[in-house]
Amino acid sequence: MKRIFYTEAAYLLGLLILASGTTLMAAADFGVSMVAAPAYVFYRKLSLIFPWFTFGMAEYLFQAVVLLLLAAVMGRFRGAYLFSFVTTVAYGLFLDTAMRLTAPIPVSGWAARGGCYLLGMLLCALGVTLLFHTYFPPAAYELAVKELTRKTGLKMHRIKTVYDCVSCGAAVILSFVFFGAGQFVRVRWGTVLCALVNGWLIGRCTAFLEEHWEFQDGLELRAWFS
Repeated sequence: MKRIFYTEAAYLLGLLILASGTTLMAAADFGVSMVAAPAYVFYRKLSLIFPWFTFGMAEYLFQAVVLLLLAAVMGRFRGAYLFSFVTTVAYGLFLDTAMRLTAPIPVSGWAARGGCYLLGMLLCALGVTLLFHTYFPPAAYELAVKELTRKTGLKMHRIKTVYDCVSCGAAVILSFVFFGAGQFVRVRWGTVLCALVNGWLIGRCTAFLEEHWEFQDGLELRAWFS
C-alpha cells in the first residue's frame, strides 16, 4: 500500500533538496549542474565587481530571462509564470543559505569531492522530481521543461535532457565571453556528465517515488494555480 506524500510538502522539500544538491556540486569543484551553470558563471563575473552579489541573486536574474523566453516560445504569458519567479526567489534564498553554511567545511581529496559530486547530482535530480509532483509552479528551469513537454507531447525526461544540454552550452559560451576563450569557470566534465544523465536520473527518481508514494493535495489551493 502506497503512503501519502502531500504536494505542498513536496514543493518545500524539493526546493531545499535542490538547493542542497547544487551547493554540494559547487563544493566538489567538478562542475556545477548544467541548469545552474549559466547563472553561476554570471555570479562569478558580477561578484568580482559587486562583492555583495550572490549566487542566489544571479538565479533571480537568469531565471527571469528564461521566463521571458518561455513566454515568447509559448506565445503567451501565464499567471503561473509570475509565481514561478516567487519560487525562484525562494530557491535563491535557500541556495545562498546553503552556500554560507557549507563554506567553512573543507572539501579536499578525490574521494570527498567525488562523494559530494555524486550526492549533489542525485539530490538535484530528486529535488526536481519532487517539484514536478506539486501543483505550485516550479522555478523557471523546471517550468520550462513542463511547458515544453505539454506543448510538444514528448516524454518529460527527453525534453529535460535537451534543455540541460542547451543550458550547458550556454554556460560554456558565457564562460568564454566573460573570462576568455578556453576558460571553463565551474563548467567542467562534471557539468557535461550531469547534462547527459540528469534526465535519466529524474526518470528513475520518478519511478521510485510513484511506486512507494501517492501524491495528494493537503490544501485546497490547486485551482489557484491551474
